[in-house]
Amino acid sequence: MSADSDQAPVRPSQLPPVARQLSVRAIMETILLNGPTSRAMLAKFTGLSRQTTTQVVLELEREGWLEVSGKMQGKIGRSAPTYELKAGSAYVLGIRLEGEIAQIAIANIRGDVVGEIAAATDPRGGTSVVRQIGVLYRELTDRIGVTRDRVKVAVVGSPGVVDPVSGHIDIAPSIPHLGDINVVEELRSEIGVPLSIENGVKLSALGELWQGVARGARNFAYFGVGRGVGMGIVADGKLLRGGRGAAGEIAYLPLGGNPFDPSGFASGTFETAANVDALQRRYEAYGGGAGFAVAEILAAYERGEAAAVAAIDETARLLALAIGAVHAVIDADLIVFGGSIGLRPEIVERVRGLLPRLMREPPVVEASALADRATLIGALGEALHRLHAELFGVEAVRRELTLSDLGKGVRAT
Repeated sequence: MSADSDQAPVRPSQLPPVARQLSVRAIMETILLNGPTSRAMLAKFTGLSRQTTTQVVLELEREGWLEVSGKMQGKIGRSAPTYELKAGSAYVLGIRLEGEIAQIAIANIRGDVVGEIAAATDPRGGTSVVRQIGVLYRELTDRIGVTRDRVKVAVVGSPGVVDPVSGHIDIAPSIPHLGDINVVEELRSEIGVPLSIENGVKLSALGELWQGVARGARNFAYFGVGRGVGMGIVADGKLLRGGRGAAGEIAYLPLGGNPFDPSGFASGTFETAANVDALQRRYEAYGGGAGFAVAEILAAYERGEAAAVAAIDETARLLALAIGAVHAVIDADLIVFGGSIGLRPEIVERVRGLLPRLMREPPVVEASALADRATLIGALGEALHRLHAELFGVEAVRRELTLSDLGKGVRAT
């Protein structure tokens, strides 16, 4: 007889609840890691008896979490069905909220991205942005045919300091009035999905850990350098949030200006000296002229224009100093640069060249592999992680999953 059919399923009442929970966790973790798997192989990988494996798999199939995906040939010529997660059984929602763009994506329980939509962030901010997210969410689910009651978890990447307990957002000047409302409660009410909010740069770090240049890294920092400046820290493989959710707020490093100037409380001394506006001011001050975009300044740098070279060199010097300060505290093996400034190879190369003059063993410095999608990917990854943990008790497979079709089907309203 086939290894998958030689035992009759035990009735559900014969498997104690705790034993079933542990068995479900082992089976679902194996399927998440390996894809379609037969019952015989599930028993082999998990160490469960064939009888228990068969019972749990058939129960999960009846409950709608697993489906037969194909067959594999057995050793004695008989084929056995293989099982995988049922794609439409549950979905997650990832939301990227920034000063210039509101973007959402939906992925199914297997990690397949089934739809995306984006729009310019409502300039009125606050509750207007919350309502905008709701409109985008409903439009997307209607368009792709996903029933909203099957969207089980949502994770939002937002600017600012996110309180880990209340979800209150502080210091988010790029979106007006965001700190005046309880964003978690407002969004939960608007979209009707269990929801959590994380700082967008921290989610970018998770995105790089999951799908980007930081795969396999245990200790690294993600520097987001653009309109704002922030950092996400992964220590011993885990995201570091801090007691008030403010870990990584390098905008307030005492670099690049007078840290005792009270005006620095608004945006931070370092952010004021290292962001896009600072680069443009610096270029103008060195004689390059006003109103030039970052891309134009970098093009001038490539041509060897003195004002651009001086402006880029000073920006790179400040970023190298920040890396030195961070490295002394967290001993990072890797620094990942993102953002409209941080992604530029001219900046990355210049910073790399400065670090050996600053420290004995500098970390590796890389540009983000995910670019402006890092936050959204991190949000989807965190949402999937929470969904699998909530449904099946699975905790450790986020980095092994792969989002499929990422970047396809985006439509701006």
